[in-house]
Amino acid sequence: MERNVQKNGLVNLLAAAIVFIAVFFVAVYVNSLAGRVAAVFLGLTMLVALISWFQMRLGENERLEKLEVEELARAKGDSTLFEARDSEVFPARRSREQFERFLVPGFCVLLCLLEAGGAWLMWNVAGKTLNPILADRALPSLALLAVFALLLFILGRFSVTIARLENERLLRPSASFLLAGAYICFLAALAVAGFKAQFPLADFYVARVLCVLLGLIAAELLVTLLLEIYRPRLKGRISRPLYDSRLVGLLGQPEGLFTTAAQALDYQFGFKVSDTWLFKVLKEGLPALIVAQFAVLLLSTCVVFVDAGEQAILEFFGRPVAGGVLQPGAHLKLPWPFEKVYRFRTDQIQSFSIGFTPDSQSENEQVILWTVAHNKEENFLVANREIPTVKSEDTETNDLLKAPPVSLITVSIPVQYQITNVLDWAYRNSEPTNLLADLATREVVRYLASVDMNEIMSQTRLEAADILRERVQAAADQRSLGVKIIFVGLQDIHPPTKVAGDYEKVVAAEQTRQAAILNAQAQAIRTNSLAGAQAFATTNVAASTRQRLEVEAFARAALFTNQIPAFQAAPSVYRQRAYFHTFASATANARKYVLLVTNTQDVIIFNLEDKISEDMLNINVDNK
Repeated sequence: MERNVQKNGLVNLLAAAIVFIAVFFVAVYVNSLAGRVAAVFLGLTMLVALISWFQMRLGENERLEKLEVEELARAKGDSTLFEARDSEVFPARRSREQFERFLVPGFCVLLCLLEAGGAWLMWNVAGKTLNPILADRALPSLALLAVFALLLFILGRFSVTIARLENERLLRPSASFLLAGAYICFLAALAVAGFKAQFPLADFYVARVLCVLLGLIAAELLVTLLLEIYRPRLKGRISRPLYDSRLVGLLGQPEGLFTTAAQALDYQFGFKVSDTWLFKVLKEGLPALIVAQFAVLLLSTCVVFVDAGEQAILEFFGRPVAGGVLQPGAHLKLPWPFEKVYRFRTDQIQSFSIGFTPDSQSENEQVILWTVAHNKEENFLVANREIPTVKSEDTETNDLLKAPPVSLITVSIPVQYQITNVLDWAYRNSEPTNLLADLATREVVRYLASVDMNEIMSQTRLEAADILRERVQAAADQRSLGVKIIFVGLQDIHPPTKVAGDYEKVVAAEQTRQAAILNAQAQAIRTNSLAGAQAFATTNVAASTRQRLEVEAFARAALFTNQIPAFQAAPSVYRQRAYFHTFASATANARKYVLLVTNTQDVIIFNLEDKISEDMLNINVDNK
């Protein structure tokens, strides 16, 4: 029987080596990360099986050597043969002791480094390489991994049973690693099956879990090596091999938990708790209980509830079922993984943003300036229809410096949409949310490159929002996205933060120039109006004077014509009357004195000089 145990160890070594090579090529063939990690674990299993088989061979040589010495001792009796040193009489035992003393710890250190290095390397590879599994190679790879898992499970279970019955401690490490390798191959097969079941990240997650498992095994081996330094050595006591991982043994033989728990309970309570009927029922009925729980879990996936405002798509192995759009309410379906349900919020108005990434720190700010960055913003190209020209200061060349025909602008564009056709949304395009965002971004870039910067920042903002909504809707309809664009907004339009201050200076200069132009125009209007009014008044005065002079001239001419008959009728009277009339007109403003006396000869003297001041003549005389 001892010889059969050694053969079992050799079979375990050969099986681990063959399966390691096969799993490695299958993982490369199908491009599976989980398969690569499984290959790393199987490579470590091969090393453990090798050291275990070699140590079993040393033990077998020691056993044969001991039998030969005993046979010689019985044949020759007490002789000088046995007076020599043990190292000379028992070289096989000495080789085994030296191997366990030096080579086994060194191998464990190497194994720990390989486990930790493999875990770290595969973790990084899994994080950087997200290439999907090759779909056309998934099914044959899945079958091969399942066959490898079954082969390792049969060999591992047989070896574990032999090690337990024969109490062979050196066979147990390779048997435990084979069983754990079977389960890991099964997980790798599940990762490939998950990819076929429309779970593209299943392989990535399984690879990460296996990397963590490798790291835990390495940590356990490191702790075991540290404890081995301080472990007391008792002569004749057989210790557990250092490379015999308890964690791997637990993974390969989970039923060992019951044995450990039973021993702990027996020790704590002081009687055989493991012999009670309840413990036996739990131990014997655990598989059935697990199966029942799994069945209940599968049955729970047969009922699906679609919430209000949602629609769901029912798939059978990745293909939509005819009439498989589920409305709000309760529905029955086949258990997972035969049928799956994918929910979509069809009544909810969903949104995404273009041109900026919202910043939670600036949401509560009430006053936001152009010169202060308040979001993670993007810049867009806009046109400049009015290109200012500046005369060069170089008088020799006198070139004209022209501003570029485009400018940069920052704009926040929220887009709101609603799913109207859930089948088109789910199946017509891959990643429809990202596609809709890309289409909207493309239309925004195209439109902004064709409009004037000053216009889009002022009077055409509402018109631009409507045009963008129509263009995004047309692009979505062309790709059959099954959505309705509810709203496209243009807000927070301003130049980039780095040049906002300079832009404000340019705008201020433009406003100052416009104000100066308007003031000059107002001054010109006022001056021209005053000059026109003065010219109009002067012209009218001249016209009225001309007309008055003409009328007076005509009147004098008419008067002279009428005076001739009167003069001819009474020349003396005419002269006297004309004299008095002229005198009255000439002395109209002169002061006159009338002297009323009688019995005198009137002498009239005319003195038209005004030698007395007016103040002295206008003295009020009081009649008192």
